Amino acid sequence: MLSASLIERMNAQITLEFFSSNLYLQMSAWCDHKGYPGCAAFLAQHASEEYQHGRKLFTYVTETGGLAVIGAVEAPKTQFAGIQEVFDQTLAHEVGITAKINALVKQAMDESDFATFNFLQWYTAEQHEEEKLFRNILDRIRVIGADGKGIYWIDKEIGKLAKGAAAG
Repeated sequence: MLSASLIERMNAQITLEFFSSNLYLQMSAWCDHKGYPGCAAFLAQHASEEYQHGRKLFTYVTETGGLAVIGAVEAPKTQFAGIQEVFDQTLAHEVGITAKINALVKQAMDESDFATFNFLQWYTAEQHEEEKLFRNILDRIRVIGADGKGIYWIDKEIGKLAKGAAAG
């Protein structure tokens, strides 16, 4: 059984994962509105993944005898200066998520809750992949450029990422 403190932090993480889903879905809508269909598809797909991350935590809390509680989910930002800002903010958000996951892992370890520690290892690996993915996207934006024809190619490249993830 999870400690009361760990349940509280896991519930906060559930809410944060649902916020992440809403954030990426909103970013997807912005991209679609601005004419970036590849980025829109990629971010919509990512929104679905984040929702599943929240559901996975929700199920774990419930299965371990805790009461899963979803807190108020803050409305995400709706306007962005450009595609680079979207992905700068996405990377910064993922870095923040990593810190929260690491705190959960540390608490599970400190409490000798090895089942939860083991469960959270999936999230640790996932966060490594998320940060790497968004750093790579930002590298592409810097190399190709986000002005003129460059943004067209950026959108195409990010759209390929969405298609590759859907096939995998």
